[in-house]
Amino acid sequence: MNSIKVNLKDLLSCLSQAQDLVSSELSAHHHQVAYLAFHIARYLKLSPDDQNNIILAGLLHDIGALAQNENLENIDDESPSALSHGYMGSRLLKGFKPLEKAAEIITFHHHPWKLNGIVNAHIPLGSHIIHIADRTCVLLDKKKDVLPQIPDIIKSISSRGTVFMPELVDCLCALGEIEYIWLDLAYELPLDRLAKVPSVELAILDLDQILDYSIIFSRIIDYRSCFTAKHSAGVAKTAEKLAQLFGYSENECKMIRIAGHMHDLGKLAVSSAILEKPGPLTADEYSVVKCHPYYTYRLLEVVSGFETISKWAAYHHEKPNGQGYPFHLDNNNLPLGARIIAVSDVFTAISEDRPYRKSMQETQIKNILISKAKEHALCPNVVSVLLNHFTLINNVRKEAQDQAENDYKSFKADTLKTQSLCLQSPL
Repeated sequence: MNSIKVNLKDLLSCLSQAQDLVSSELSAHHHQVAYLAFHIARYLKLSPDDQNNIILAGLLHDIGALAQNENLENIDDESPSALSHGYMGSRLLKGFKPLEKAAEIITFHHHPWKLNGIVNAHIPLGSHIIHIADRTCVLLDKKKDVLPQIPDIIKSISSRGTVFMPELVDCLCALGEIEYIWLDLAYELPLDRLAKVPSVELAILDLDQILDYSIIFSRIIDYRSCFTAKHSAGVAKTAEKLAQLFGYSENECKMIRIAGHMHDLGKLAVSSAILEKPGPLTADEYSVVKCHPYYTYRLLEVVSGFETISKWAAYHHEKPNGQGYPFHLDNNNLPLGARIIAVSDVFTAISEDRPYRKSMQETQIKNILISKAKEHALCPNVVSVLLNHFTLINNVRKEAQDQAENDYKSFKADTLKTQSLCLQSPL
């Protein structure tokens, strides 16, 4: 299989929509912020590069709150929590070159223009733009017509004194006279309108960059619970090793690792209360959990170039006997990549602690895999390869999960430190 390339905008749009799964009240919020921030940047005649970086920051501005499992609906503008999630969002993006400038913008996107009468001169203009765009979009009432809301929204923003840069308030007032911008904000996914703007040219990612970005996805997904903090890393590396043993090409092995990192993307729609429940799930709770691979599929299918990856990732709860969910595919319709991810998911899950049980021992793990293979709940061929190379694959899983656990602990420690500093001083 040839190497694939993906538009960064498609991947970020996918993640933006995934963030909105956390709450229906936030539907399209990150698209709205990116769209309005772009128009502010363009009105100010910022360079195309600056405009594009502001779009990226708008799409990702709340990922720090999401990874910290905060309630995105109740983020108070200048609270220590709001300030800290900007820093932690930036930290999640650290080291991914296409998002370096966006990460810097995200760092300060809840900081006021002035504090105690003194201008925060170290804060990038882009951060102030995301700040005012974010607070403006929060005021939009989706249940009402948008145009009659504009005067009151602008009045509310203008009344906040030194919170927002005066030039940006003036800019917002000017944009308030341009109806189509606000109509776009209220119309489904407004960022799609920008696809036709010549100056909007976001990066095209190669396979290695997509793999780097998929790690960011996995951290946002998994960090919501200490019990899943290293899960996707284990699934991804197990699947990659199995793919190698099946003779997959180097590019295909990278693709299946990407699928492993993203397979639980739809779990952003599942509450932490369910994910961390210490006992058995109720029928209704289990029904909620069963939705997550569907959302994974719908989120990833819109990414041009992800046609294969989306199936490998989203079919991980399908079974060769046709009794899986949510699509009820059988062995004739399940690609090998999806069967590899499914086995990797079960193997990793029973090898790690969960709120309702401890990790299982080697004998138990093997017995469960053998039993599921006999029932055709897992692919017998893939299970056979895993069992024949059990020590090798288990060591690969452990190494990946140990590294992921260290990364998670470091992230949590930085989160606590940052929150403490923000409590002591908002800057």
